[in-house]
Amino acid sequence: MSEPLARDVPLGPLDDRLLTSRQRRLREVMRLRGVAAILTADPINIVYGCGVRNMTIFGMMGPSRFLLLFAEGPSVLFEFGGSEHLADGMTTVDEVRVAPGITANSGPGFRAAIATFAAEIAADCRLHLGCRTGSTGVPIELAVERVDFLVTDALRAEGLILLDATEVFLDARRIKQPEEITVLRQAVHRVEHAVGSVERALKAGATEVQVWAAFHQDLIARGGEYVSTRLLQSGQNTFPYFREAGERVISDGDLLCIDTDAIGYGGYAVDLSRTFLCGDLAPTPIQRTLYGRAHEQLQHNAALLQPGRSFEEFARLAWQIPEVHRPYGYYCLLHGLGLCGEHPYVPLHRPGVPYPMTGKFEPGMVVCIESYIGEPQAAQGVKLEDQFLITVDGAERLTTYPFEARLLR
Repeated sequence: MSEPLARDVPLGPLDDRLLTSRQRRLREVMRLRGVAAILTADPINIVYGCGVRNMTIFGMMGPSRFLLLFAEGPSVLFEFGGSEHLADGMTTVDEVRVAPGITANSGPGFRAAIATFAAEIAADCRLHLGCRTGSTGVPIELAVERVDFLVTDALRAEGLILLDATEVFLDARRIKQPEEITVLRQAVHRVEHAVGSVERALKAGATEVQVWAAFHQDLIARGGEYVSTRLLQSGQNTFPYFREAGERVISDGDLLCIDTDAIGYGGYAVDLSRTFLCGDLAPTPIQRTLYGRAHEQLQHNAALLQPGRSFEEFARLAWQIPEVHRPYGYYCLLHGLGLCGEHPYVPLHRPGVPYPMTGKFEPGMVVCIESYIGEPQAAQGVKLEDQFLITVDGAERLTTYPFEARLLR
């Protein structure tokens, strides 16, 4: 895998190699799975498939950009009107067309637009895939995702057999290419710097949203893209987990948890969690206990990461959560990461219940180990998480932000 980069290195010269390697990987997976063509409106999978990533969050609100990709053929980008120039010079895009308005938000003509779009896609598939069937009368398969049922109905009416595109992307994205790891390292460094801004902003009298804003500002200033959650909470808001930053005023002695969930530099996600202690007061015994157990869970499970180990074996060997914390623990042991949260989401092992997931760790996977230890009587919890790269002989910890030393004593 790639060597670590110097700090804050701009990666412009890597762009073409990065985009080409991802598209090559996607086409390899398409061929292995017997998928000849894919149509996606998912903005993150469009980033993966061709690299165009303008207005990503807007694209999550409804299909506004589409990628039609052939395993043996062209890459056609249907771009948001007026944005066609964004693909200029991209070797991963062979043709740019204006995207149609195919949702009700587009106005009363959206149904006609759907029919026209479906006919256009079907014509492209017949042009590039008709030779595979030997006859234009034989149905052609197209893998599709993130479009409304009216669109799938229209594509079927054009004679296409529809497959699921999401599984193809999940399969492709689970193994990171060397160029992706290079960019990911830069993303990690920059997000960790933003976590440092949280520590600097943490003081009595500040609100949770004020502290969270320091993280967001630093992230964006260092080339980050967006934060997919606002998971920052303090004091009694730390239990149970999953509260987002609000107007609560932080006091000395409060715990503060942050889960970055950041889409950082180059569009790559960085997901680490830390818990800090506000002010100069000594931590309470229960705060030390919660932190120590969360830290022990994280370190124990990290030591289990190795290529070839099945997810089930990992779950069976995982740190045993004390019963008092079990009802409030995190819903999975770890999850994959790349351009966002990805496969696999590895569930806990429950005695007497068949394990629901197959698969194993493979070199090139990037995973995040989760730990949350909460205590109902104290109404406090500790969240810790680190990100790892599975290598040929073990695992490399990618996130190295320091733990709260006062809570580990």
